[in-house]
Amino acid sequence: MKRLILVTGILALAAPLALAQTSTWKSDPAHSEVDFTILHLSVSHVHGRFGHVDATLVLNAADITKSTVTATIDVTGVSTGEPARDSHLKTDAFFDVATMPSATFTSTSVSKNADGTLSVVGNLTLHGVTKPVTLLVEGPTAPVPGMDHKNHVGFGASTTISRAAFGIGAKFPAAVLGDDVKIVIELDAAQQ
Repeated sequence: MKRLILVTGILALAAPLALAQTSTWKSDPAHSEVDFTILHLSVSHVHGRFGHVDATLVLNAADITKSTVTATIDVTGVSTGEPARDSHLKTDAFFDVATMPSATFTSTSVSKNADGTLSVVGNLTLHGVTKPVTLLVEGPTAPVPGMDHKNHVGFGASTTISRAAFGIGAKFPAAVLGDDVKIVIELDAAQQ
């Protein structure tokens, strides 16, 4: 009888823990961003930033490979610090924000690397083209309480994509505008 009570007690305690292994986190728009770098005229790198990023992460603490990431990036807010260039980037010569105002990312797999980083593979849809990409991710950081009384964690991620593969700036040769675009993502995510 004591054994039955003990087993029942353990199962009662284990049920909430099993549910707590999966948690949902949303990006904090005031502290998250997507930046890019591209080579210009083979001599200097131009840096830019996209607008608002809305990401949802479902983290599985027991098995990180069962975690998922989805994100929507507001491409209409592209900014390089030069208004004339930013206006040009918004035209159909580049991002065509009038017809394709956002980019999306949906993970297809998550794996843990030997150095503790994560590899998040997924489909990036940008400029109406969907291609697989791999994000190298650092994080999550240890949770800290935010001013919103929610736990927050941080993630840093990077990848390099081919501008030509996504049909962006197709009229510009690589000698004028590099093909490799480095993307760096910084996310502050709040637990939901």
